[in-house]
Amino acid sequence: MRDCARNRCWTARSPPGDGGRMPQLSPYRRLFRLPGARAFTAGNLLARLPMGMFSVSAVMMIAGTRGSYALAGAVTATGLAATALVAPWTARLVDRHGQARVALPATVIAVLGSLSLLLCVRHDAPDWTLFASYAATATTPNTGGMSRARWAHLLAGDAKALHTANSFEQAADELCFMLGPVLAAFLCGTLFPEAGTLFGAALLLTGMVLFTTRRATEPPVRAHISGRAPLRAPGIPPLLAVCLAMGGVFGATEVVTLAFADAQGRQPAAGIVLALQAAGSCAAGLLYGAVKPAGPAAARLPWCVAAMAALLTLPLLAAALTGSLLLLAAALLVAGMATAPTMVTTMTLVQERTPEGRMNEGMTLAVTGLLGGIACGSAIGGWTVEHLSPTAGYVVPLTAAAVALALSARAPSNRFTECLAPH
Repeated sequence: MRDCARNRCWTARSPPGDGGRMPQLSPYRRLFRLPGARAFTAGNLLARLPMGMFSVSAVMMIAGTRGSYALAGAVTATGLAATALVAPWTARLVDRHGQARVALPATVIAVLGSLSLLLCVRHDAPDWTLFASYAATATTPNTGGMSRARWAHLLAGDAKALHTANSFEQAADELCFMLGPVLAAFLCGTLFPEAGTLFGAALLLTGMVLFTTRRATEPPVRAHISGRAPLRAPGIPPLLAVCLAMGGVFGATEVVTLAFADAQGRQPAAGIVLALQAAGSCAAGLLYGAVKPAGPAAARLPWCVAAMAALLTLPLLAAALTGSLLLLAAALLVAGMATAPTMVTTMTLVQERTPEGRMNEGMTLAVTGLLGGIACGSAIGGWTVEHLSPTAGYVVPLTAAAVALALSARAPSNRFTECLAPH
C-alpha cells in the first residue's frame, strides 16, 4: 500500500507495533484499523442514505399534494434521465480537481434543487417548475464511487483487502436502499408530505461535509490525467453493457413486485418484500467480502451472473405456482443473495480497467449504466404487468439476467465459455 501523509497510514496487513505479524482479526476489523477509514465511511454513509429516500419522498410529496401519480412518476423519471447525463461529468471534475473542491459545491446545488422542489410543491407552483427543480438534483456526486476511490487509493497493491472494501461498500449500498424508502415513507406519512425530502437534503449535505473534510484519505489530484476516457478503455464498454442488463433486473423486479402485492390488495407489504431482497444482498455481500475470492475477477463475473439468473427463477416459480406473497418474499430474499457478489465483482473489474486517475468517472459510468437499465426494466416490467399479469412480469428480470449472462460470457478476458466448451 502506498504511503499516506508521510506514513500516517499503514497497510491493512501490518498495523504498527505488531512486529510484522497480523493479529487474528476479521477482514472488516483490519480494514477499519486504517487511519481515517471510520471517519470518511461515517460521513459517506450519512450522505448515501438519502439516495434511497429521494425518489420515494418525491413521489409521496407530489402525489400527496397534487393528487397525480403520473406527474410524480414523470418528475422522478426526468431526474433519473438528468442524472444519467450529468453524473459522468461531475465525476470527471472530481477526478480532475479533487473530491473536496467539486463534490461539496455539487452537493449544495443538488440540495438547493431539492429545497426548490419542496417549495414549488408546497406553494402550488406550475408543473414545469417541479421538473426543473428535480433535474437540478442531478449534480449529486456518486458518493459510493468516491468512497470506493478512497479505498482503492489506500489499499493499492492489496487485492484481498480491496475485495473486502468493495464488498463492504456494496453491502452499504444495499443497506441504504433498504432503509431509505422505509425512512422516507415513515417521515412523509407521519409528519408532513415534504418531511422526507427535507430530512434527506439535510442528511446529504451534512454527510458530504463530514466526508469531504477528511482530506488525509482523499486520493491525490494528478497533475496529468490520461487522455483516454474510461468509456474508450479496453474492457469497459462490455462491462457497461452488463451493467445495463443488470439494471433491468433491478428495475423490473421492483415494479413487478409492487404490482404483485397490489393485485392481492397488500401494496404496503411490497416495501417489506423488496427490503428482504436487499437484506439478502447485504448479508451475502458481507460474507463475500470475508472470504478470499478464487481466480481473477474477469473469470468470476460470468459465474456470479449465472448464479443471479438461476436464483431469479425462484420468484417466478413462487408467483406462478403458489401466488403467495409470503413465499415470494422468501424467494426474493434468496434471489437477492446473488446481487452483491455480482456487483462487487463488476466494480472490481471497473477499477482494474479504468485508466489511472479516472476512477470516479469509470465507476460513475457503471452506475449510469445501471440507472439506464433500471429505467428500461421498469418500463418493460410495467408494460408486461399491465398487458399480461404480475406473475408473467417475473419473466422480465429473469430474461434481463440471461442477457447479462450472455454479455458477460462473451466479454474478453474470461474463461467461462472455455470451461463450458467441450475439449
